[in-house]
Amino acid sequence: MLFSSITFLIYFLPCMVLVYFLAPGRMKNTVLLLGSLIFYGWGEPKYLPVMAAVILAGYLSARLIGTCQNKRQSKILLAAAVLLEIFPLIYCKYADFFIQNLNVLTGQKIPLLSIAMPLGISFYTFQVISYTVDVYRGDVPAQKNLLTFAAYVAMFPQLVAGPIVRYSDIRSQLENRTHSVEKCAYGIRRFVTGLSKKILIANVLGELIGQFQASEEKSVLFFWMYAVAFMLQIYFDFSGYSDMAVGLGAVFGFDFPENFRYPYCSASITEFWRRWHISLGAWFRDYLYIPLGGSHVKPVRWIFNIFLVWMATGFWHGAAWNFILWGLMYAVLLLIEKAWLLPYLKKHKIVGHLHVLFFVLIGFVLFDVSSVADFWNCIVSMFGGGQIKPVTTESLYYLKSYAGIILTAVIGATPLPVRLYGRLQKKKGLKQTLDIAEILLLVMLLLLCVAFLVDGSFNPFLYFRF
Repeated sequence: MLFSSITFLIYFLPCMVLVYFLAPGRMKNTVLLLGSLIFYGWGEPKYLPVMAAVILAGYLSARLIGTCQNKRQSKILLAAAVLLEIFPLIYCKYADFFIQNLNVLTGQKIPLLSIAMPLGISFYTFQVISYTVDVYRGDVPAQKNLLTFAAYVAMFPQLVAGPIVRYSDIRSQLENRTHSVEKCAYGIRRFVTGLSKKILIANVLGELIGQFQASEEKSVLFFWMYAVAFMLQIYFDFSGYSDMAVGLGAVFGFDFPENFRYPYCSASITEFWRRWHISLGAWFRDYLYIPLGGSHVKPVRWIFNIFLVWMATGFWHGAAWNFILWGLMYAVLLLIEKAWLLPYLKKHKIVGHLHVLFFVLIGFVLFDVSSVADFWNCIVSMFGGGQIKPVTTESLYYLKSYAGIILTAVIGATPLPVRLYGRLQKKKGLKQTLDIAEILLLVMLLLLCVAFLVDGSFNPFLYFRF
């Protein structure tokens, strides 16, 4: 089931909210767990056992580690637990990648397993691993109630595409959380905002990308339009999902971490990764980079750490060489910045912004293509190579048709609308009017999103692929 579907909006969510708030306090986690299992198993019930196995592995491993008094035995238990928890992810997501490359290297013809990847496995696996490691470190005690732990892992708002919510962040809320009209209203506002970003912006940009891919008369202009459109689409798609997750979490009494903070306003790649997919960056920092020694090691080892972490980041996104190269590209850029470029970028912020936008755009082209060869052909075409026309009648037509949505997306990717709204609220006599206008706008946006879905204008979330 998807947030941006009629089934979820009209049937599942209203029923879920009603049953949840009618349930007594001690039963709310059980209702949340059962609802989450229905949500996850609606379209693909065959993957419920995979998630259940990861949950059970995390629960039992943490209980064993939590009671173990011997440090050496705890380390062995931790290593075994992590291997057990990550095995389904490696098997489902990466088995065919390893087989393909083994066939290339050895000349063998080992048949591919062709396993479909369960939705959200990359996210809930990382949540369970972080919990297990935190128990080992003594940061949190092992959760004794299996239903409570299962509710944490399977919680439907953030189950299939994050943010990666750590157990330590919501441990107290799992046991005792508060519900209020104000918090619920905030959650609804965030949810409708995220839904609108997905349906009204990301999906429309996806239509432009579809026109580009179907075109037989591509031009330099069309290639740049595609690159810009995809860069904006993936932001509004994923940040829209994160907004919906944060909003739904608030409705059910949880405070989920923010996952995006206007990343395209960054003046360096270092800053970009502090604003983009924040929960993933923090996970790799705390559970891989710092345990490797971080930057408190010799220069050669530090460079190795950077490359390993960013190769893993790319590989986490997909089982293909273009994702690995995408991660390594950022490793090189970050090393260059940390070595000598960062002071210059901080001093010349306009240059820094252009630097970020250019390399992020190129990076997302690499992110989107199906092969490294396709990436090279795309880059050559973007810069006028390959005997391609600079402009065609078709590309001008689509530029005129989609200029409005592209401009809206560019403005919406900055804090300008929020700042403008905040200033207007401070003016005397306007706050009450703006509050009423906001409610009417949210209702209008929700109805518009539903109309788009009924009309069939719908694309799955891009990050469901990862």
